[in-house]
Amino acid sequence: MEQLTRTARTTGLLYLGLAVTGLLGFLVIRGQLFVADDPGATLANLVEHEALARTGIALELGVVVTQALVAVWFYRLFRGVDAFAAGCIAAFGLVNAAAILASSAFLATALDVALDDSLAPGGVAATAHLMYVVSGHFWTAGGVFFGLWLVPMGVCVLRSGSMPRPLGWLLVGGGVGYVLSALAAYVVPDADALAAALTIPASVGEFWMIGYLLLIGTGRRDPTPARPALAAMGG
Repeated sequence: MEQLTRTARTTGLLYLGLAVTGLLGFLVIRGQLFVADDPGATLANLVEHEALARTGIALELGVVVTQALVAVWFYRLFRGVDAFAAGCIAAFGLVNAAAILASSAFLATALDVALDDSLAPGGVAATAHLMYVVSGHFWTAGGVFFGLWLVPMGVCVLRSGSMPRPLGWLLVGGGVGYVLSALAAYVVPDADALAAALTIPASVGEFWMIGYLLLIGTGRRDPTPARPALAAMGG
C-alpha cells in the first residue's frame, strides 16, 4: 500500500509539473511574445525580451520532460488495473511530448532568427513570426494525442474499483472533447470559442486527477496478499 501511494503521489507531482510548465509557457509567456497579426511586433518582443523568450523555450522543454515522465508513471500506476489501457496512456503521452519537443525547436529557431538576421535573408520578422505559427500548430495538432491519453486514463479510473467514477467519466469525456477541439480548430477555424469550450471538461478532470493523486493516492489496497504472513502464524 505504501509503495502504491508513493507511485500515485509521484504521478500526481509530475502531472502538476506538466500543468504548471504548460500554463506558464504556452498561456503566459507565449502570449506576451507572439502577436498573431503583427510579425514586426513579434520580432520586437523577441529582441527586447530575450530572457523571457529563453524562459519560454525552457518551459516547453519542461513540458516535454514532465509529459514523458508522467506518461511512464501512469503506466506504472495503472498496469495492474488494465495493462492495455495503461500502455495507451504511456504511448499517447509520449507522442504528445514529441509534438511539444518539435514546438520548442521552432521557438528556439525563432529566437535565433530574431537575434541574427543573417539566418533569414528573406525577412527576419516574417521568418520569426512563421516559426511561432508553426510552433502553435504543433500544440494544436498534438492536442489530438493529449486528448487520446485522457481516454484510457479515465478507463483505468473506472476499472480501478476505488477511484471516483465521475472522475473517470469526466476524463473520458474530456479526452473526446480535446480531440474534437483540435479538429474544430482546423475544420471550423473561426469557432475559437467552441474549440476552447470543448477543452474545459478535460481541464477540470486533469486538476481533479492531480489533486486526487496527491491527496489520496488511488484508494486501492496493495494487491500483495497477506496470506503468507497468516500462514507463518498458523492462520
